[in-house]
Amino acid sequence: MADPLIVPPPIPKLLDYPASIGVALVVAFTTVLLVVVSKFDQTGGVLTLSLLVVLAFLGLITFCAFFTIPTDEITSSAIGGLTAAFGAIIAYWLGKNRNQP
Repeated sequence: MADPLIVPPPIPKLLDYPASIGVALVVAFTTVLLVVVSKFDQTGGVLTLSLLVVLAFLGLITFCAFFTIPTDEITSSAIGGLTAAFGAIIAYWLGKNRNQP
């Protein structure tokens, strides 16, 4: 007979954690995006990576603006890293020689 004072831990469900639904949607969206873009990307992946970094930058800025008040330590480093990646994308696309086919 089981001891009535011992309560087993609850089994977590996906709907118990709204953030897990968001993460699942982001993973699904990224997977679909990569599959679709891989069929049409003539740059060999540069356009796909650029699109993912820009979307990550916008998502992080939105998250930090709405949900991290007051800001924590990770906010500034994550924004700094994605800003550098976003700047590298802009430099790549603006620095391309437009005369070459």
